[in-house]
Amino acid sequence: MSSTSDNGSVITSLELTKPSGPRLARNGCVSVFMVFATVLAVAPLVWVLWSAISKGIGSMLRASWWTNAMDSADQAKWGALHAIVGTIQIGLITAVISVPIALLTAIYLVEYARGTKMARIVSFAVDVLTGVPSIVAALFIFALVVTTFGGHQSAWAASLALVILMVPTVLRSTEEMLKLVPDSLREASFALGITKWRTIVSVVLPTSISGIATGIMLGLARVMGETAPLIVLLQFNQYFTVNPNTPTFATLPTIISNAYTQGSADTPTVWGAALTLIVLVMGLNIIAKSISRRYLRRMGK
Repeated sequence: MSSTSDNGSVITSLELTKPSGPRLARNGCVSVFMVFATVLAVAPLVWVLWSAISKGIGSMLRASWWTNAMDSADQAKWGALHAIVGTIQIGLITAVISVPIALLTAIYLVEYARGTKMARIVSFAVDVLTGVPSIVAALFIFALVVTTFGGHQSAWAASLALVILMVPTVLRSTEEMLKLVPDSLREASFALGITKWRTIVSVVLPTSISGIATGIMLGLARVMGETAPLIVLLQFNQYFTVNPNTPTFATLPTIISNAYTQGSADTPTVWGAALTLIVLVMGLNIIAKSISRRYLRRMGK
């Protein structure tokens, strides 16, 4: 449909109509399928959360859960303080090792080797490393640290296995954030006579720091819930310890795995450990989401 304005120009407008007949039927079928797929994806998550909350909330609401270890003869006084501290400690050790490696590698790929053959080789290696199962990483560290160099099981060894799993996640997210920095900012810095490394430190990294922090939180949330490296490289400990060099060390995942091997998996202590781990990982994801939203507001989106 068209009309003529006062100055003689032709204005064209479109009349939009609702789909009807076969188009309406296909649209309805696709909508029903999408809703069904969404429910199918969310239902297991809701089921797991409900099971953990209903069976583990009693343990979490006890004051002794946050103040005691599992070294008491009375199971009613058992707590998870030693496992919570151990989980956080291993996560921090993993982050301290992983973040510099991932950050420096991402800077090299984006700022120094972009488009080169070396960058393609490194990117391919990172892609392969991303798909490595956690049990394979655990066995590799066990063979390297314990078998080859004569070491022993410890939180340090478990952290090295988790580093293999965390580095690709943080590296990829950091690489994407650095690519989002406009080249005009780099060129403006170079035009002022600032060196390349100073441009990276003063311009590129501060611009993308929120996105980088989000990737670090997501990578940390992933490794905090890993179990295979802890089972292979640690022995469960019911007592409180903060020495990462001992073979016996407690974490939240090992509470669950140790109870399962002993045939007592369906207990309030196990479900309390599971719920505590869910809350811990969920907290890291919430922090990552909040940092991401702040980053988007900063970018004006």
